[in-house]
Amino acid sequence: MSARPVVCFLTGTLDALAGAERVTAVVASALAARGYTVHVLALWGERSCFPLHPAVHLHALHALRPSFKRRYVATVRGIRAYLKQHGIEVLVGVDTMLAWFTAPAALGLPVRQIAWEHCNFDEDLGRRSRRVARRLAASRFDAVVVLTERDRKRWQQALRPRAPIVAIANPLPFEMGTEIDADIATEMTTGGATRMTPDAPAPGTAASSPVSLTVHDAPLLLAVGRLIPAKGFDLLLRAWQQVVARYPEWRLRIVGEGESRAALEALRDTLGIGHRVDLPGTTPDILPYYRTASAFCLSSRYEGFGMVLIEAMACGLPIVSTDCPTGPRAILEGTGAGLLVPPDNVDALAAALIRVLGDAALRTQLGRAGRQAAQRYHATTIAAAWDTLLCMHCPG
Repeated sequence: MSARPVVCFLTGTLDALAGAERVTAVVASALAARGYTVHVLALWGERSCFPLHPAVHLHALHALRPSFKRRYVATVRGIRAYLKQHGIEVLVGVDTMLAWFTAPAALGLPVRQIAWEHCNFDEDLGRRSRRVARRLAASRFDAVVVLTERDRKRWQQALRPRAPIVAIANPLPFEMGTEIDADIATEMTTGGATRMTPDAPAPGTAASSPVSLTVHDAPLLLAVGRLIPAKGFDLLLRAWQQVVARYPEWRLRIVGEGESRAALEALRDTLGIGHRVDLPGTTPDILPYYRTASAFCLSSRYEGFGMVLIEAMACGLPIVSTDCPTGPRAILEGTGAGLLVPPDNVDALAAALIRVLGDAALRTQLGRAGRQAAQRYHATTIAAAWDTLLCMHCPG
């Protein structure tokens, strides 16, 4: 095996606006920037919704998502052929469920296997096959990557794995450019809730001229995530009814799409807060939404990590989050970046929101602390952790 092994990330698809897909694109690109030969092999979908480093090789086995019950053997053979054709030395399955494909595909080949878990250990999404796949990865693979130290300990306690269990956090999907630092500096002199204009260049792509800044006093709370029960947006809407009774000028914007849209819209209208809640759908560019908000809320019942928290922190937003398993506590504890409340507790969530939204000085304090804490999730920092893992047992 070479000093920098040839790496392949196997994923369901990159052609979806979702968290694991975006993180895969970021990590693959960061490793390519470090000089790795990086492949992303998707089971379906021949394009990526997220930017990739020019050196990343993207290939799909199927144009459209097939029935894997019918196409299982063909898919395993396709993966195996790809590994052999491209001299893959490390295969990273971007979901422990992919162990069902990667274990037979790499059998007998000189390929190290890593499972990358994006769910917390105590959540199997109702699939016994996920629990079995975890045991397979823990006993047969060369390493398992989880997102938090809490999850690493859960794997160790529950499975007593042969494979090393390594905690590597997800990276920020955008650069923390000086434009956001300038934003915070302006806050310190104006006392206002300064945010970048929505049309400002993305971090890392800004022109040489100064980024245009503006002071936003618009009272806007942001939440981001798939519209599914796990994200707890029904709880947030019920809490928001209490918040707008206290602060009727504030608006809530929930960015995302999913199966619960109709139910959430109906609940919003039943609660009589339709005029103070926006559901704009999903977007390939989330930064403008962060930049125009004044605070951020995560209302989840459970998380694998809580990627949106570090995104909001990087943009200087104060946080109110449920203390759900897993991620929020690991991200926020000791940072001074936000408030944690018990999950599934509407009154506690409402009280924390009322406290933060009613105190501009507190919002500024939390936002600055979050901005500082988010630095440890920079893509180069996370890529260095992956670099260490990928080069384990490499000669030289």
